Amino acid sequence: MFSYKDKTVVITGGASGIGKSASLAFARQGASVHVIELNENNVKDLQASLHQASLQAAIHYGDVSDQERMVAIMASIGKVDVLVNNAGVSHIGRVTNTSTADFERLFHVNVKGVYNGMFAVIPLMQKQGGGAILNLCSIAAWVGLSDRFAYSMTKGAVYAMTISAAKDYLADKIRVNCISPARVHTPFVDGFLAKNYPGREQEMFEKLSKSQPIGRMAHPDEIATLMVYLCSDEANFITGTDYPIDGGFLTLNS
Repeated sequence: MFSYKDKTVVITGGASGIGKSASLAFARQGASVHVIELNENNVKDLQASLHQASLQAAIHYGDVSDQERMVAIMASIGKVDVLVNNAGVSHIGRVTNTSTADFERLFHVNVKGVYNGMFAVIPLMQKQGGGAILNLCSIAAWVGLSDRFAYSMTKGAVYAMTISAAKDYLADKIRVNCISPARVHTPFVDGFLAKNYPGREQEMFEKLSKSQPIGRMAHPDEIATLMVYLCSDEANFITGTDYPIDGGFLTLNS
């Protein structure tokens, strides 16, 4: 089950955090993995992990907010069976302390980046007779999270784009879904705590962990496992759906 032999999987932001776990997970299942990434240090870290696991992935340097570059990368790959729109950035702030520059930065990466990925890959999938697209949404699209105004805006847009594209390309056999993680323990979380709560990192980590009813943050590999399923042939009946993976956050918090 869940074999990706002879399939090509493209993952944006696939060299760190959830994206890195996804790159490794799809490669383990036999996929030809292509990673679109900006950060050279992240790429070196991914390549070290791939080498340790005797796996491979092709690296393409590019900014997901650059449509011309995204189209060129997809064209160079040629055949794309799966696109995982994972690349994203975060921001802490309310309406009144979110600058125009920060608002536009999040929009360009989190919203325009997803649009550009789909814009570049859907014509290829139409020609080859189908494919699967998975967008990274968030629980922030569904509930009010304090100080996450711009981030929540972008994830709400990701959900709307997902269901719209799923509807539009049903006849082309292109499935489009998204997933909504709660907090995931990635290097970003550690960096955020070190920057904003110096000396209180462990205290705040435990507080954030307990905001999930299950009592902890997710591990990136757990998110990647859901990604592998939703993009597989075994999930061919699933489209136009958002899957929370949140330790009970959306339904069990009271």
